[in-house]
Amino acid sequence: MDSLKLLALDGDDLAVVSAHLQDAVFKAGDVSWDARLGVFSLAVNRFVWETAGSRGKAFERRRAMIAFKRVRAVRAIGIDRSDRDAVLSLLAIRFVPEGEGPEGTVELVMAGDAQFALDVECIESQLADTGGAWETGLKPHHPAS
Repeated sequence: MDSLKLLALDGDDLAVVSAHLQDAVFKAGDVSWDARLGVFSLAVNRFVWETAGSRGKAFERRRAMIAFKRVRAVRAIGIDRSDRDAVLSLLAIRFVPEGEGPEGTVELVMAGDAQFALDVECIESQLADTGGAWETGLKPHHPAS
């Protein structure tokens, strides 16, 4: 499989990125926030959903990096940033606009009611696979409530 590279500049693009990152796992220490540059990034182990239904294929994870630019502020909700080894599971990324302009809040929603809230000037995000794939015997499962 070719490495994934995606750019998000609006809510529809961000929904595609969110689908590719559903069930990605990462450690709290893999989060980076550069306030001076306005860049929030995280390195994740993403579940490769695009091949998960293929016959004869093992489930895979890939190392990937996602970066959000034009970030004005970051809030961590329900996350102990001092525990750098805490493992977080990303469920979705969504955008909540502020008024009619391009600014708003990008929410990275994690299992356990945790999230990062990024106040952004506009949506500008890049997702790229950064390493090879490895097999996993576990496919994420979300039971219906």
